[in-house]
Amino acid sequence: MKEDLDIAIVGAGMGGLAAAGALRKFGIKAQVYEQAPHFLRVGAGIQMAANPMKVLRAMGLEERLRSTSFRHRARLHRDHDSGTIKSDYDMWSVEEKFGAPHLMMHRADLHAALLSLLPKDSVHLDKKLRDVEQDGSGVTLRFTDGETVRASALIAADGVHSVVRKKLFGPESPRYTGRIAYRAVFPSKLLRGVDVGDVATKWWGPDRHIVIYYITHAKDEVYFTTSIPAETPDPESWSLKGDLGELRASFSDFHADVRAVLDACPDTFKWPIYDRDPQDKWGQGRIYLLGDACHPMTPYMAQGAASAIEDAAMLARSLDAHGDLEKALQIYEATRRPRAAKIQSLSHLNKREWMKADVNDLASAPKEKADPDWVYGYNAWTAPLAELA
Repeated sequence: MKEDLDIAIVGAGMGGLAAAGALRKFGIKAQVYEQAPHFLRVGAGIQMAANPMKVLRAMGLEERLRSTSFRHRARLHRDHDSGTIKSDYDMWSVEEKFGAPHLMMHRADLHAALLSLLPKDSVHLDKKLRDVEQDGSGVTLRFTDGETVRASALIAADGVHSVVRKKLFGPESPRYTGRIAYRAVFPSKLLRGVDVGDVATKWWGPDRHIVIYYITHAKDEVYFTTSIPAETPDPESWSLKGDLGELRASFSDFHADVRAVLDACPDTFKWPIYDRDPQDKWGQGRIYLLGDACHPMTPYMAQGAASAIEDAAMLARSLDAHGDLEKALQIYEATRRPRAAKIQSLSHLNKREWMKADVNDLASAPKEKADPDWVYGYNAWTAPLAELA
């Protein structure tokens, strides 16, 4: 019975917290274990498109997120130097077309909203996983502080460097894409009269781009992220400091509006971009992966956290629908893996019109077109569960 389940979740990022919240929605107990000693307001924005917003709506978070987030009028693509608008996609029509809004927000605001779903005593900080074992009746987690925890199953939402994934499948060798992303959040008052506007703008250069948009309802914080070629990667991290002089030099031939944003920026982080192939397996027995642990993505489709949040809903539905725990986890994987693999494979393309690729046959991508409904129109609460052979 699901009431007897006690699920351990390793990792308190977006995917881990969403999974715990979704499980609680179905009356399934969950405990979250996070290696960080406390949560930080790391300077990064995030987009929540219509597909994850449908999940968050059902979890009771939509109004909270609407009140803190920025809802942009349009998504623009502009030439890097002339500023010529190459495409102007109406984003206010998204809610009517896909059934939920597309919101721009601070990652910390989304994280805090997800955290609010859980009892304080269900989230355990400063818990670094050392080892994990499973048997026919459950999973044993051992942490570096000496504590041992027993659970019905383990969901590993411990990110791109997942300890659990390595335990299950051995070490991986991600491919460095030859590109780095600078990113920053800072008070918009530092822009000194430069208005980013009620849009999210992607400025395209010959070999690099920068995306700029507000991330708060009050438009008092602005965010940018870039993709720049770089021969040598730095360590993969969300908190590696970047060099402002180097960043500004990289965009010295861009439009004056871009240069003004970068000149106003007081601090920046640097993130090397790695690519990974879709995995054939997400887990075994009573241990399964979720989010970046099993389908880490390059950032070009803004679907990384979105896919993890979809995973959370489908995991909870699978456990609710099937009395056999291990079969339920297999259903979760069988339902989610094909869609996540398609998004993961397309996200590395970094094309102006990625949505024109045929998602059923990537080899024919330059010739075929597919409507973006397959991404944004998806609803993880109502999509059919896979049937096991």
